[in-house]
Amino acid sequence: MNGLRDVEVLLEDRPGALAELGEVLGAAGVSLEGGGVFSHAGAAVAHFLVADGDRAQAALQRAGIGPVTVSDVVLLRLDQGTPGQLGQVARLMADAGVDLRVQYSDHDHRLVLVAHPEHGAACAAAAARWTGHDAGGSDEPGTGDAGG
Repeated sequence: MNGLRDVEVLLEDRPGALAELGEVLGAAGVSLEGGGVFSHAGAAVAHFLVADGDRAQAALQRAGIGPVTVSDVVLLRLDQGTPGQLGQVARLMADAGVDLRVQYSDHDHRLVLVAHPEHGAACAAAAARWTGHDAGGSDEPGTGDAGG
């Protein structure tokens, strides 16, 4: 397991909501390792990769920010110079019956996948197949950390 987790936060869709999230997490000593915020139809949802999901969740809840959900992740390396790899990974997951809820990149150029909670093991197994697809198993492009 890689120890990193996804923190999902429902934010108010207003100026300053993201600033408050960042200030609270910073004050709690939680570093953001990747993620982003998206708004649609009056709702804003943040997803951030953190090393201490429990600390992040507790700090945000104390500040009245949320609701907050912490989820396991699977991390993969893609060859950034090869078009179509996201589609290949997504197809591998779909063929394994994995419902991917969230996908983004971290600061180390890895693909972050958050699967439906009931699909975590299948996601990790499919990721392990991707990791070995180029007979590498190293941390080179096309391989990655299938921990979650």
